[in-house]
Amino acid sequence: MRRLLQPPRVFVVVLSLGLFCMATRAVTDPDVWWHLRTGELIVQTHQVFHSDPFSFTRANAPWVNHEWLSEVLMYAIYRVGGWIGLSVVFGLVVAAAWLIAFLRCTLRPYVAGLLVVLGAFASAPSWGVRPQMFSFLLSSIFLFVLERAEERRRLLWWLPPLTLLWVNLHGGYAAGVALVVLFLLGTLLDVALGNSSWPDTKLYARSLILTLLGCVAVVPLNPIGQRMFWYPWQTLRSSGIQNYIAEWSSPNFHEVWYLPLLLLVLSLFAACSASPVRLRARPLLLLASTMGAALVSVRHIPLFALVAVPLLSRLLSPAKAPAGPRPLSSAKLVFSGLVLVGLAVFTVTRIKTVAASQAQAEAEHFPDAAVQFLALHRLPGPILNHYNWGGYIIWKLYPDYRVYLDGRTDLYGDAFMKQFAATYYVTEPDWDKPLKIWDIRTVLVPPEAPLVAALNGRPGWRQVYADSQAVLLTRD
Repeated sequence: MRRLLQPPRVFVVVLSLGLFCMATRAVTDPDVWWHLRTGELIVQTHQVFHSDPFSFTRANAPWVNHEWLSEVLMYAIYRVGGWIGLSVVFGLVVAAAWLIAFLRCTLRPYVAGLLVVLGAFASAPSWGVRPQMFSFLLSSIFLFVLERAEERRRLLWWLPPLTLLWVNLHGGYAAGVALVVLFLLGTLLDVALGNSSWPDTKLYARSLILTLLGCVAVVPLNPIGQRMFWYPWQTLRSSGIQNYIAEWSSPNFHEVWYLPLLLLVLSLFAACSASPVRLRARPLLLLASTMGAALVSVRHIPLFALVAVPLLSRLLSPAKAPAGPRPLSSAKLVFSGLVLVGLAVFTVTRIKTVAASQAQAEAEHFPDAAVQFLALHRLPGPILNHYNWGGYIIWKLYPDYRVYLDGRTDLYGDAFMKQFAATYYVTEPDWDKPLKIWDIRTVLVPPEAPLVAALNGRPGWRQVYADSQAVLLTRD
């Protein structure tokens, strides 16, 4: 018992539960709804969809459902544990990813824990009940294995099976392949610069090459097949995704959410300048690549944080090894026990609070009352809906109503997204063209949408419902 209650061990437990409490939050991601509905249909039909079943604008169009396994898991968790089950499981996923990053740090546990908390706050805007969190966890595992494999090369053989799992969970599997490539290039660059010798490095480099080939070889082993090779790159090149989805834009450092990221970046620059530790080519290549990606797109901040925090701990590590744990007195033993009990109570309270807040969070982020009104009065379709509400309509009203669009931006394409933006914001002379093409009879959008004012001034359109969250308009 005394060994278990040593302050460093207690601190690790406190850190883990603290990260879990941070990551456990109400379900508000706009895509979670169509993920759940897709998972339900896969379970019911025992097949993965290759064409769109949810919209009338892309009905039966080819759909790369790269998250099919995540959707099945999410639906299974929801069936067993409801919304709080999803919140808890994804909170555990995030906490596990950061605990693995903590194990990669070389500082004293307390200082390393502070750096992990900084990295956690930097990546927190991307957290949620979403398949991307599986990519976050697997990225952390890949980094851990790639670093430890210099001394234990057999660890690398875990990466191809993990890639096989990853490619069926989420299109972010490309990050894992990219990490292997960066480690290989960085290792070869260190040899070229004289930072390491080829005889000492060649076995590790050869193992990385074989691992890379293994990871690439398993990519087609998914229901989509070889298309998964280029799907991630098509996503990165999509102008519709870059222009209309906030998390694909650059971080806005005027917003408080991104101040921890700014602090992390500045800390790295300061540590690189002041630390006697000189980073080799490989960590610098990793840092430059992931930092550049994070500054270009908010979506890449979590991967940068996983790379940056352990590197920052290495730069801050003292030359003198830390002393071993001191004997634990009875008073400290009691204090450590009380801390753990108190944190356990707080964790349970946090879970109950999140569970109680789910209904309110849903009402604040989605048109719950408007959707109930629409279903009760059987308003005519087709419906033109707000982009962020497409998934919610799929979950609540499918198959009675199909959506105009939802969060699957890659399915709809750049031209369609641009046309929807022109209609929603009334920015083009022919802004009403989609209303005529698709014979739109009902519109469901936020009250501040410019489209509301435009349609209220048009003959034949009338407003049948309005609240602070949504407006419903129908055409006679």
